[in-house]
Amino acid sequence: MSRIGKEPVALLAGVTATVEGQKVTVKGKLGELSYVMHDGITAEVKDGKVFVSCANDKTLGNFHGLARALINNMVKGVAEGYTKKLTIEGTGFKATLQGTTLALSLGFASPKLFEITDGLKVTVENDGLLVTITGIDKTKVGEAAARIRSFYPAEPYKGKGIKYEGEHIRRKQGKKVA
Repeated sequence: MSRIGKEPVALLAGVTATVEGQKVTVKGKLGELSYVMHDGITAEVKDGKVFVSCANDKTLGNFHGLARALINNMVKGVAEGYTKKLTIEGTGFKATLQGTTLALSLGFASPKLFEITDGLKVTVENDGLLVTITGIDKTKVGEAAARIRSFYPAEPYKGKGIKYEGEHIRRKQGKKVA
């Protein structure tokens, strides 16, 4: 059994959860999310908590903890939401919103375009140098931030590129002239 899976998931204020077979649906003030659990994993709601359990099969231990963690992320997402911030550094580097597309000017011949999917809200602040991604699904928010960052990750010599807010880029020393 998983140590993480044994812990019950407490439902926050204004959040309700329902279990229909293998499908868990969580509703809150920000929206609704659902997850279909692996066979052998069961969940039940009682006393304002979601209890996840599994059959005594050693191969299901990983899925037990995964199911509990995903349900916990869904509860937090529909109650509070998730946010990732990206900072852009470099001369002439900036981001602009064009409808449902984020255009990134990163020193290439043409701007890199990122299509914003449903369930995500992207804002550009600080003259195009700060991109904020918000949503209720933690995986979608994290994946969108990672894809945007992958267009031009911050490089270690000058620090130019896209990085997560608060991320420390380990700098390298350039060539020395003798």
